[in-house]
Amino acid sequence: MDIQKKILVVDDEPEYLELIGKFFQKRGLGFEIAGGCPEGLDWLSRADFDVVVMDVAMPGLDGLQCMLEMKKLQPPPEIVIVTGHSSLDHTIRGIKDGAFDFCLKPVDFDYLLEVILLAKKKYNESLLAQK
Repeated sequence: MDIQKKILVVDDEPEYLELIGKFFQKRGLGFEIAGGCPEGLDWLSRADFDVVVMDVAMPGLDGLQCMLEMKKLQPPPEIVIVTGHSSLDHTIRGIKDGAFDFCLKPVDFDYLLEVILLAKKKYNESLLAQK
């Protein structure tokens, strides 16, 4: 599996973006960060990403609304929701609308990496199925 394909992290918390960025850098992962949904959508209009790791509670478009916009892309990236403000309703709605998985903050980054690798595998399998 090509781990160098990019991961997009969308979150409005600079401290979280800094922590996850250091974790990904130490592991040699290709990634970009976006401070909110509009910036995340802009990144997706300019580059291909296999997986988007995204917070739910953000100003403007929240993560679930943003995910619906991202799922319109072809091919759509896999979305991993990471949030500290989740309710059962958000989780059910997110999974129903196409999120690959939901993780609660504070998330163990090694666990998150496992989820990302599984999401990348699903993304790659869906690309092969389209050919």
